[in-house]
Amino acid sequence: MSNAASPCGAPSSTDVLAVRDLSTRFFTESGQVNAVESVSFDLREDEILGVVGESGSGKSVTALSIVDLVERPGRVTAGQVWYRDPALADSVDDNVTVEGDHVDLRTVPAHVRRSLRGPSFSVVFQDPMSSFNPSITVGEQIAEAVEVQRRARANPRSTRARSQGYGLGQYLLDGIVPGRGYTSDASMQRAIELLDQVGIPDPEERVDEYPGQFSGGMLQRAMIAQALAGEPDVLIADEPTTALDVTIQAQILNLLKEIQADRGMSIVLITHDLGVIAEMCDRVCVMYAGEIVERGTLSAVFEETVHPYTQGLLGSMPEVDEPRSRLEPIAGNVPSLLDAEMGTGCYFADRCPKAMEACKEPIGETTVDADSDHAARCVLADGEYDPARALVDPNAGHNTSGDDQTPGGEES
Repeated sequence: MSNAASPCGAPSSTDVLAVRDLSTRFFTESGQVNAVESVSFDLREDEILGVVGESGSGKSVTALSIVDLVERPGRVTAGQVWYRDPALADSVDDNVTVEGDHVDLRTVPAHVRRSLRGPSFSVVFQDPMSSFNPSITVGEQIAEAVEVQRRARANPRSTRARSQGYGLGQYLLDGIVPGRGYTSDASMQRAIELLDQVGIPDPEERVDEYPGQFSGGMLQRAMIAQALAGEPDVLIADEPTTALDVTIQAQILNLLKEIQADRGMSIVLITHDLGVIAEMCDRVCVMYAGEIVERGTLSAVFEETVHPYTQGLLGSMPEVDEPRSRLEPIAGNVPSLLDAEMGTGCYFADRCPKAMEACKEPIGETTVDADSDHAARCVLADGEYDPARALVDPNAGHNTSGDDQTPGGEES
């Protein structure tokens, strides 16, 4: 085994996306919150990469950081986001960092980053009802997305849709002055095609219905259709089956797999459910307290598990083939991410049944098996558990407030 296993340096030619040492902070009245800490991973061609962890682990904030959607008081403070785009790499000026066909998106102007949302990156958020404007038909909103992506290709500064920045004032205004010609016949026809592609029956009729007339599962399908309007290379699906029943959840996951296979796009799938990861993904990153603590292929992480946190997640899953009398929950709570309250060692030590004195020191990522891209941020990746060196007071130096939400109150 060797140290310094975390993806580093220039991205590979097969990487559609390469994230390097990404860190995001929230500067709140209570202090600095370290929501994402030095996260690195690669997203390869035609793959589904899973990101899994408890609420508060930093999954959603990582996704928002990649697509430059972190709002105040948050800010991406460090790292690189390499995106493979040969045309963009050839067209940028000397102030932008380029490596072959890859461009570091954190060095390009803000309006260029915005123009990439849709044609290059698209996001399926957790709650479709909060993503759609209730006073505009679903079809018109998808058609607007088509128009926005068309304008983005022609003029990177023209990327704002009517549903962006939506609030009560806009809701009242839309009720008084409906229909402003944001869409064309061609974009409306494309909206119908997209609704049909995601399995919504009678799309010619449903295109004229409002979000409140759609069921939760249908609205989630509509949001996927909207995300596909720009034919993106990378789709980030953030808990896309939250609040759906098991049958509809399976339908949405199958839909994502079909779309990924048909279009050859790459998907980052964010979830708290290892069962979804096992069903959908090629590789997985396990996050805890803003860090990736274990990563690798599914077989490596599931069968050759190293980090006790990953073992805890697996132990809390029911097994159909070998049912257990009871599940094994992970003791304790997600730690506070306030900078003043975070220790210097392993953030899982106070909950870990195998914590040792070495866990109080900073721990880097160690390669477990290079062939399976398996690595873990744990002392057990490079040695066995020694009861004689067990951490006497695992809570020393760490705070466990039980607060498992980001500063804005949203799950991450």
